[in-house]
Amino acid sequence: MKYLALALLLCVLTSLSNSQCFVKQRTPDTENQTHCQDDVDLTWHPKETKWRNSACQNCSCDGCCSGYATPTHFPEDCVSVFDQEACQYVVHKKDDPSVLCPIFGAVGK
Repeated sequence: MKYLALALLLCVLTSLSNSQCFVKQRTPDTENQTHCQDDVDLTWHPKETKWRNSACQNCSCDGCCSGYATPTHFPEDCVSVFDQEACQYVVHKKDDPSVLCPIFGAVGK
C-alpha cells in the first residue's frame, strides 16, 4: 500500500513540474559532428560539453533548459523583475525595490 501511495505522489509531482526544456532533433549529419551550434548565440561548442547562453538557457548539443525559475505565487504588493545578468527573477515590493518578498511557488529550472 505504501508503494502505491509513493507512486501516486511521484505522478502528481511530475505533472506539476515545468522544466521548460526542449530537445534538438538528431539527424545522420549531426551524429558525426564534433561540435554543435547554439541556436541563440550562434556559437559553436564541442559535443559532450554544457554551456549557458545569453537567453539564460543551460544547454548541451542535445538541447536546452531554462536556467532560472519563474515566480508564480508571491504577495500581491510585490512584483517580479528578471535580472538578465544574474539569470534570475527578483521579487520585491512594488513601492520599494530594496525590500525583497517571499516566493511561495515557481516553475522552471
